[in-house]
Amino acid sequence: KMFAESASCPKTKVRKERKVICRNSPLLIRLPPRSRKVPLQPIPKIPFFMHIAIAGNIGSGKTTLTGLLAQHYGWTPKFETVAENPYLDPFYKDMPRWAFNLEVFFLKERFKDVLDIARTENNVVQDRSIFEGVYIFSANNRDMGNLDNRDFETYMELFELMTSLVDAPDLLIYLRSTVPHLVANIRKRGREYEQSMSIDYLENLNRRYDEFVFDKYPGEKLVVDVDGLDFLYNPKDFSDIVDRIDAKLFGLFAKA
Repeated sequence: KMFAESASCPKTKVRKERKVICRNSPLLIRLPPRSRKVPLQPIPKIPFFMHIAIAGNIGSGKTTLTGLLAQHYGWTPKFETVAENPYLDPFYKDMPRWAFNLEVFFLKERFKDVLDIARTENNVVQDRSIFEGVYIFSANNRDMGNLDNRDFETYMELFELMTSLVDAPDLLIYLRSTVPHLVANIRKRGREYEQSMSIDYLENLNRRYDEFVFDKYPGEKLVVDVDGLDFLYNPKDFSDIVDRIDAKLFGLFAKA
């Protein structure tokens, strides 16, 4: 089974075809000039299409690292649909009223993303996977009383139908962070709808992330402790992460 938490969760599908990648995909993002000065080794050739997912709590740096890796490797980035979610601002003001609407919207958007990834002939780096949205955020809303059992069961049936049609990521990179680090980043970026977020909410998500990554996720994973790192402006921090990713990816190739 995909995860231990749900007995009805579908099996992970194994990709049957592996092709040589194209390394001439255009850069789709603009990054600060300092981030382009990272002294890195030549990028090794990957022998088949890869789906890399960046996992982590709110404020852990997923979007930033997704953009940097897309630029460095020439991967296609898939960013999470956040600002476009019309239920996000109401959710933080009244979680029980808007939790189901919020989670269904995110599930719909993430399913569209994984379908696009399945059809593409490029390597893709994704900002948060469909599995995190369900096993961490939706499950957390259920346990906090924001989703009742009826709504959660309906949501899970929809999720399990969707995930029977798609693959799990080839590699999950987990950006692990303490709550004080998350809070500092959330305040720094200044999104108004996030400022009312409670410490308890972040702590519950952090606990669920650790349980999900270390105890339930059966696929290939790489854990990066991001407290004290500044991979956007510190070239060595980013270079160290890239070195670890390269080592992990070539381990995957040996098994392919």
